[in-house]
Amino acid sequence: MSAADPRTFRDAIGRFPTGVCVVTTFGPDGPAGLTTNAVSSLSLDPLLLLVCFDNGSRTLPAVRSSGRFGVNVLAAGQEELARVFASKAMAAEKFAAVTHVEEHGVPVLDGAAAWIACSLTELVAGGDHTIGIGAVLGTHSAPEREPLVFESGRYRVLAP
Repeated sequence: MSAADPRTFRDAIGRFPTGVCVVTTFGPDGPAGLTTNAVSSLSLDPLLLLVCFDNGSRTLPAVRSSGRFGVNVLAAGQEELARVFASKAMAAEKFAAVTHVEEHGVPVLDGAAAWIACSLTELVAGGDHTIGIGAVLGTHSAPEREPLVFESGRYRVLAP
């Protein structure tokens, strides 16, 4: 049995398959965004969603400033987009890789399997991350698009 340390914890939690999302917002310098899988439904009454932001993220200050964020659930085939938004590239470079529209005050990425727009209600410290809680303003789902999945450090698609 391995001792609990950051590497073994990361390996263990990495076995939990998750969706792949790009969190977006409009900051003072334009659109901003990052790739994450740390997203969860929090409440149905009221409708609340949570997202975990690395404290060093350039997107977190933009979310603080705008008071809104969007969660774009990536579709199978959008692995390169996930990599671009996971990179340290500047926001303008990231958004040059994809077209988007504005819905409820947040950038919504074309081709996503679903999106959820939120109004930021609270930021909570959580170790090296900050938990953002958002009240859901609007959603859209494209059931014909399969979601992109991440497990054990690899992108995957669901089997039919």
